[in-house]
Amino acid sequence: MSFIAADEDSLIRLAAFDHVRKLAEIHVHLTSEELKPGFSYHGERIPLINPQRGIFKPQRMRHLLSIRTVFPKPGGKVWYDDQRDVHRQIFEAEETVDYAFMGTDPDAADNRWLREAYEAQVPIIYFLGVAPGRAQAMLPAFIAGWDAKALKARVAFSVQGRDALAPPASAIERRYALRTVQQRLHQASFREAVITAYDGRCALSGLPEPLLLDAAHIVADGDERFGQAMVTNGIPLSKIHHAAFDAHLIGIDPDFRLHVSEKLMVQKDGPMLEALKALNGGTLHGPKRLQDRPDRDRLAMRFERFRAAA
Repeated sequence: MSFIAADEDSLIRLAAFDHVRKLAEIHVHLTSEELKPGFSYHGERIPLINPQRGIFKPQRMRHLLSIRTVFPKPGGKVWYDDQRDVHRQIFEAEETVDYAFMGTDPDAADNRWLREAYEAQVPIIYFLGVAPGRAQAMLPAFIAGWDAKALKARVAFSVQGRDALAPPASAIERRYALRTVQQRLHQASFREAVITAYDGRCALSGLPEPLLLDAAHIVADGDERFGQAMVTNGIPLSKIHHAAFDAHLIGIDPDFRLHVSEKLMVQKDGPMLEALKALNGGTLHGPKRLQDRPDRDRLAMRFERFRAAA
């Protein structure tokens, strides 16, 4: 079954989805700067969110368009349980996650919008906070349950294509979609923590542009024992340095010294290659806090693989 754009509400919804997908292709995370302008529909500006509330329905639309979970600032007040629990729930849940009502009145407008979205099974956007002031757009999402007594709705996700926006038809589809969300959240949270620890700079070149940086694992996350998503298992690297690190063309020893593979050192082919070769014998640019430095044991494990690949 496909979601068919049969009326204006549906057409506006699809326009919103396309706009948010384009934003996500450009920006690693979405901030208020990207979300506040909204999007244009036939020359009219339509908002994506209400900055003061987590549940939003544009005046021109019949049904809810978006929900939002804010990631609290360090030391900030947590107003709703889902702010604290949503990440844990996503990693522990099997099919759906909870979304707290606004206030304690199930009949308040915001909560009625959740109920109506549940009854109509319309696709919505879930702006999921991954760091203070930053979110990832999970879409399409669906209100999969509405509980007036518990003051909560349940949210399910879908991984269907742009033109197939029906709710997941089975528990298997809901579990598969949630696993995809788990992977995205894991990657987003890990990246944000690692790049923030290094003040938004590449640990090899010092490049100060977070949009050009990846959070490279020292030990791959597939390693159950050592591959955890911890800052001490990550290094912020530019795209080219990340590729070289993963290919074992650049190594970092347990004393944070940099080594460039002989395969690169013997080549002569332009300034980019020379910049990589110049790293040999240098030292890793460390994080702001000593406790965030790369774990020496993990570096030793990774450096052995670099040496073996030489």
